[in-house]
Amino acid sequence: MNVYKFGGASVKNAAGVRNLLDIVTGEKELFIIVSAMGKTTNALEGVFTAMQQGDKELAMRLIDEIYTCHRTIINDLMGADVTIGRVDAFFEELRNIVLETIYHESDAELWYDTIVAFGELISTTIISNYLNVNGVANCWVDMRRAFLTEQLHKNASVNIEASEMLLKREIADSPVSVFVGQGFIGSAPDGTITTLGREGSDYSAAIVANVLDADSMVVWKDVDGILNADPKKFPEAKKIERLNYMDTIEMSYSGAQIIHPKTIKHLKQKNIPLYVRSFSNKHATGSVITGDVERTYETFMTHKDNVVLLKLHLIDLSYMLEEMFARLFAIFDNHRIHINLVHNTAVDIYIAVDSSWHIDDVVSELMATGLDVDKQENVEIITIRHYDDEIYRQYDLDENIIIKQVSPQSIRIVRKK
Repeated sequence: MNVYKFGGASVKNAAGVRNLLDIVTGEKELFIIVSAMGKTTNALEGVFTAMQQGDKELAMRLIDEIYTCHRTIINDLMGADVTIGRVDAFFEELRNIVLETIYHESDAELWYDTIVAFGELISTTIISNYLNVNGVANCWVDMRRAFLTEQLHKNASVNIEASEMLLKREIADSPVSVFVGQGFIGSAPDGTITTLGREGSDYSAAIVANVLDADSMVVWKDVDGILNADPKKFPEAKKIERLNYMDTIEMSYSGAQIIHPKTIKHLKQKNIPLYVRSFSNKHATGSVITGDVERTYETFMTHKDNVVLLKLHLIDLSYMLEEMFARLFAIFDNHRIHINLVHNTAVDIYIAVDSSWHIDDVVSELMATGLDVDKQENVEIITIRHYDDEIYRQYDLDENIIIKQVSPQSIRIVRKK
């Protein structure tokens, strides 16, 4: 069994779906994980926002626009006279949720997950149907039935032991050996839909690969492989042919848009190689992440946006003690907010975290512990691993700098955007 993952950019239109067909044709023993098409998740977030605001008319209009986009793809792929009943049923269900739900702000994350999950459900239904009518017999798998997660919304982790039984049950006795399932979604113990957070579709694919003891996992992207930097930020970026799991985790933690650490964890457990290959050129070799590679000393430059910097100051000027750090980290952990960087003096602590709906809740809790808290948004983190002075000077990284941490292996910079 191999696992292929296709992101939203890969299937944003009919041409992308045809290309997916070309890639998977002739494959046997294959599990395909697919994201929502194009910018559908963003559009569904707009539906959720309209629902929050009580503007059901706007929500209906946005749903109609999403339906038109998907209907256009179906028309292009299979003809205007083709109706896919499950697609229409999903849109009807989405409309009913928006119209009938009595929204409470305390349930925001639950309804967010419920609404955005339709993107993956609809995209995989279209793709599964298209593959079937074009000679790739496959079974559509509802990952809400296959993945049991913790009771958490927007950033849930999969219970892999329970999900192993569920996933294998879903594909048992199938007359075909190709499966199409959704990335990014699962279900909580109470039956509500959950989403898996950043890079959730890659995470889904890794869980499937682990449970089914896959020979490999392939992520099909719009790049030739893994680059040592984002070429939009660092024009000198170059392709890296081979990486090991630990280098990948470190790069991802620093902000590299490669593969999320929680994805790598489940591949590393069974030494399943992960290939990153070009969606537009299926014959290109791409890059591979595996345990059978020495750690690299290549220079890597990573950039992370959407960061909030919190400056914590003890009002009574007491020294920061170990007990204070434990309390602080517990607060962030309780709200599932990812900490990117910590920098401290005797009486101040700077903590750079991912932006979250719960930032203000965290600030309130921190202030309740006797801290003065300053929140700064529009912050970015740049990390250069295995750096040299020439690279540092080339990109003029001292502009708008707030924090600079230097070690023998890396430089990490927090600065205003």
